[in-house]
Amino acid sequence: MSKRELVFDAFDNKVTERVPVGFWFHYAPDKTSVDSPEVLEANLKGHDRFFREFEPDFIKIMSDGYFLYPNETIYEVSEVEDLRKIQPVNPVEWIDKQVNLVKNLQITFDGRIASFYNVFAPATYLKWQLNLNGIAFGKLLDENPEIVRDALNKIALDIAKLAKAVISEGGADGIYLSLQNIQDSSITKEQYLKFIAPSELIVLEAANSVSEYNILHICGYHGATNDLTVYENYPAKVINYASVVEGVPLSEGKKIFGGKAIIGGFDNTENGVLYRGSKEEIEKETVRILDDAATVGIILGADCTVPSDINFEHLNWVREAAREYSERKISIAV
Repeated sequence: MSKRELVFDAFDNKVTERVPVGFWFHYAPDKTSVDSPEVLEANLKGHDRFFREFEPDFIKIMSDGYFLYPNETIYEVSEVEDLRKIQPVNPVEWIDKQVNLVKNLQITFDGRIASFYNVFAPATYLKWQLNLNGIAFGKLLDENPEIVRDALNKIALDIAKLAKAVISEGGADGIYLSLQNIQDSSITKEQYLKFIAPSELIVLEAANSVSEYNILHICGYHGATNDLTVYENYPAKVINYASVVEGVPLSEGKKIFGGKAIIGGFDNTENGVLYRGSKEEIEKETVRILDDAATVGIILGADCTVPSDINFEHLNWVREAAREYSERKISIAV
């Protein structure tokens, strides 16, 4: 079984010869928003090194250098009414650069592994750029959620073009759509579904129109948690959520998301066993996760990006422990 077959079978909830693994990190961790030749080179070289040295089962292509959506009107926002001025801008150059990044990496991967390009939700792009002006996204949402929803839906039209292009033109197998709850306790699940979710679904449905293999990443980390049920009906093939941060084991996650394939299980921080642990400790944690989650429709990974200086050997210990676990299960079944 090739790695592509292994991963797609796992995504499809089929029995596989072993549980695949998926880990990723930033290749330009201090300059993720800087569109420069230096960042692009670091991104390309980083993916190439990871591919050669770790030989991943599949890869999340990082969008380092392209974290800021180029819509200048956003920088002029000082109050909620200003959001009415936002229109789609069709950022051709911004999209083309990312398509070319994906194309170049497909040459590196040589068809041997599946790849999924990192795309952020419209609310994430908007929130980041408003923060540069000292504007709180949650405050604007409180003041006039309809105006915020309309602005997000317009931004989504551009992000949808990006999502389709990196798949249909760049050659990625799908996108990795990163989103999270609005980190504001005054925003309810009902408000999120009414005013935020429509923009995210525009992007996800655009990606689904050109690939059935798209990953939803519900971003949780220290200080940021999520109501996972907000996303239980999102039409993504695979779900990656922060099981450690959220305190929701993978077995429970599969129930929340209707049996869909799940990526995760490990703490992604410098304090976690994946980063600090011995071989024995990492193997033990791998077994603990699989004892809970079983092996069908499970892809071992982490809550989010792992530290960029992580030892690749630690990641391989997870893969080998998962291989041995699967082999034991098969031999018992026989």
